[in-house]
Amino acid sequence: MSITLKNQQNILQKLGVKKLNPMQEEAKLAISSSDNVVLLSPTGTGKTLAFLLPIIETLDRSCAEIQTLVLVPSRELAIQIEQVARDMGTGYKINAVYGGRSGSQDKLDLRHRPAILIGTPGRIADRLRRDSFSTDHIKTIVLDEFDKSLEVGFEKEMIEIIEHLPNVQKRVLTSATQEVAVPDFVGLQNPVQINYLDEASSQLEIKSIISDTKDKLPTLVKALSHIGNQPGIIFCNYKDSIQRVSDFLKEYKISHGCFYGGMEQKDRERALIKFRNGTHKVIIATDLAARGIDIPEIKYIIHYHLPLKNQEFTHRNGRTARMNADGTSYILQWKNEELPDFIIDPEIEELKDAPIPKQSDWKTLFISGGRRDKISKGDIAGLFFKQGKLSKEELGIIEIKPDCAFVAVKASKAKKVIEQVTNTRLKKKKVRVSII
Repeated sequence: MSITLKNQQNILQKLGVKKLNPMQEEAKLAISSSDNVVLLSPTGTGKTLAFLLPIIETLDRSCAEIQTLVLVPSRELAIQIEQVARDMGTGYKINAVYGGRSGSQDKLDLRHRPAILIGTPGRIADRLRRDSFSTDHIKTIVLDEFDKSLEVGFEKEMIEIIEHLPNVQKRVLTSATQEVAVPDFVGLQNPVQINYLDEASSQLEIKSIISDTKDKLPTLVKALSHIGNQPGIIFCNYKDSIQRVSDFLKEYKISHGCFYGGMEQKDRERALIKFRNGTHKVIIATDLAARGIDIPEIKYIIHYHLPLKNQEFTHRNGRTARMNADGTSYILQWKNEELPDFIIDPEIEELKDAPIPKQSDWKTLFISGGRRDKISKGDIAGLFFKQGKLSKEELGIIEIKPDCAFVAVKASKAKKVIEQVTNTRLKKKKVRVSII
């Protein structure tokens, strides 16, 4: 199948994208015409769409086996790529496998082979050991954020996987980091390099906030009040610190979510859902959130802890000022704390007295039915408008998962709407609705 200009426009329309940016145009051309491509571009510039469009052109509808394998360093990135690929609406079966979900669900999804399989190296390697599906038709492999996969210790699994792929013809590697060595086991030969790292938005401002006390929590609250009710991420170096920061923000009734390794997958997903739909304006995270997670445009990030490496600083900053929007990176610095040499003379931000950010106007509701029950966003909206008696302004973002769905509603209406819609039928399924 070849994606004509008309088909491409249909795909972009489904994704809500007006046109490809220059990086995506150049990457699409390079991946279409070359067997080995390294794509370097800042976080948030649209690398997923850049590699999916030309890869879909290579798929064969008559083939009932896996044709493309996409390896990613985190389950969140796997979920995000799967969602983008499905939202493109090409008709190809696409599945993601990753730690934190049941192996039986993997087996169910792989019974009928997807054309594109996405997954973390650990889970993909495990499925190759356990299952008997053919890898002979996998002609394309994508190593997305390949440097992160190496960094978090997936080298052994990646070698094992690549040894299982005898007929790979096309290799695409992506990263948001410069000068990362490509291991020999990848088999990359004379790659075409697309490098947009120097094109990073100049609209990112880097500022320092000085804390008079070594314990920076009071200054953090003052900073959040100064910044106002805008979406942002607070980065900590350690998950134990996240709990301490979270407890302190709760004392001031500043609503927020948490995101770090070690959380249950369900809780991580729900934290991101509530952040995307506005139930939380702030999320406290480790560097796990610096790459590849599906979150909306954010206005600022705060380095509560100074990053330990330049790469971490770069990736954290990449969560804001994306796609030519503006954004600010705040460094929360104790007055006697020295900055690492990769942070050079940031402007000092003087904090103004301001009220604590108000609670969100939104609540997130859980619905016990999803994509597998043939439930659509339109079905949910119809139920909440008709039976829940909500106006359009009182219904927010709807997200549908395979076995459940989440919907944002105005906080003032949440309890009443639950009474009116829970234990009713959506399509053929009787669904429960509750606040999360």
